Amino acid sequence: MDVVDAHCHIISDDPTAYPPAPIGGKQSEWAAKRPVTAEGMVARMYETGIAQAVLVQATTNYGYDNSYVLDSCRRRPDRFVAVGTVDPLRPDAAASLKAAAGEGGLSGVRLFTSGSTVPVQGEWFVAPETFPFWAQAAELDLPVCLQMRLGSATGQLVELLERFPGVKVLLDHIGYPDIAASPARAGAEVAALGVHPGLHLKLTHRNLERLRDAGEQAGEFLRPVVEAFGAGRIAWGSNLPAAEQSLPELLALARDVLAVLPERAREEIFAGTARRLYPGLAGGRD
Repeated sequence: MDVVDAHCHIISDDPTAYPPAPIGGKQSEWAAKRPVTAEGMVARMYETGIAQAVLVQATTNYGYDNSYVLDSCRRRPDRFVAVGTVDPLRPDAAASLKAAAGEGGLSGVRLFTSGSTVPVQGEWFVAPETFPFWAQAAELDLPVCLQMRLGSATGQLVELLERFPGVKVLLDHIGYPDIAASPARAGAEVAALGVHPGLHLKLTHRNLERLRDAGEQAGEFLRPVVEAFGAGRIAWGSNLPAAEQSLPELLALARDVLAVLPERAREEIFAGTARRLYPGLAGGRD
């Protein structure tokens, strides 16, 4: 089966060429203890049988400097596309986004709404200052990965989706729904958002581990979510090396949990959705 890793991170082993500059000044533990270079990622992909991957900017290592993911994609366009980070609160955010997404540039961007990489506290991602950024993302048809937790921020997410229905938003880790507490309740919470056609879900180990632990109850989450969104709006990502497991282990986890779904749905989740969101992947398919 064709597999695209829609969410992984890389760290250069040359800090002189690519100096660390984490947003908030704090480097993530995984970036310090188990970094993976672009070359290392290719080797792991080859070992695992993964054709291509989306390199997501490690903001806790490089901040807004997208040089390493971009350079890595330019060196290996057969394997990678880049998702970088910009500051949507800056007055020139729209112009910066357009410039960054030019030929050979970013295929998408990622924003954080919680944790050490948040530029300001609060649900700032729907502040009026960000509207030019969102309008530009819609015009460019550029997917925006949104790292946020469902709950208090869900209302702001809905506001964003209603205000900018043309924007493709990819909800990282499916918004961290509380599957462990109740798969059925978490599934209903996520499924309710499926009415927004621009919203896509990124399924990672953070969700899959809890679904594995839920056993037979995992279907109480998966069934309503897949029915509401369709598999064509769900993409799998490993989160390597932020995830501690190896890439083969992470892919095996996903395959085991998703084995209950029809083959066509799994084909979409493992590759089809990512290839539509990031057309640059198509040219390098093995």
